[in-house]
Amino acid sequence: MSKRRVDVVVISDVHLGTRASRAAELNAYLKTVEPGTLVLNGDIVDLWDFRKGYWPEAHTKVIRRILKMAVDGVPVHYVTGNHDGALRRYTSLCLGAVNLVDRLELDLGGRRHWFLHGDAFDLALGTGPFLSWVGARSYDSLVTLGIGVNALRRMCGMDRVSLADAFKRNLPAARSHIARYQDCCLRAAAARGYDAVVTGHIHVPGMCARSIEGREVAYLNSGDWVDSLSALEFANGQWSLVRWNDLLEQGLVHAPHLEDTLGVLPAAT
Repeated sequence: MSKRRVDVVVISDVHLGTRASRAAELNAYLKTVEPGTLVLNGDIVDLWDFRKGYWPEAHTKVIRRILKMAVDGVPVHYVTGNHDGALRRYTSLCLGAVNLVDRLELDLGGRRHWFLHGDAFDLALGTGPFLSWVGARSYDSLVTLGIGVNALRRMCGMDRVSLADAFKRNLPAARSHIARYQDCCLRAAAARGYDAVVTGHIHVPGMCARSIEGREVAYLNSGDWVDSLSALEFANGQWSLVRWNDLLEQGLVHAPHLEDTLGVLPAAT
């Protein structure tokens, strides 16, 4: 399969090192693109769960794929998130083509883009460190439940369902939080003179624009590789939100082999 050339690829919230990570699908996606720049917008490796020692081969393949891009000369910007926040003590570290940063600014199409994971807005949203931790653990529990449900559905020949997505779409509190998060990102970007803010963190992909005090600001969220399986691509002067299922239907990616996806199944007891 020929690779698609794009100027920038943005992925976030991969959570390597957890059973929920859809690393096999991400690796299959990365095989199909040839980016001029790769932005890893936080929570790529989940250091919160790293002590559990879960690290299947599919997760190693993602790291190898990213490092291969860097070796081939693709600038790779690793923007730290809350689940890999321990790396923030090493911010500004540069290892060849891999740059570790807390924030990133890129000029794309003549517009100033501000890249950050998004956990910096938690306090402004009234979700301090403790509430953020509780929320993250609750989400993890929901995703873990979804893994079990989908394992049973696969055994019965049924399609995968997303419990987390259903909760986000149907719970008023979840929809309200997403709206307030978008508003906070847009206002913070406008206050700093940016034309666009590119973020992740909430595991909800999206693109929108709003006029704030006479300034048009774009909001871009790359989603995640736990539930949404989505990424942002910048090519020909425009952003697009790509989803695994859409790419699969269009024949632009191939489904990974079953043995590569076994790592997402619950551990045997």
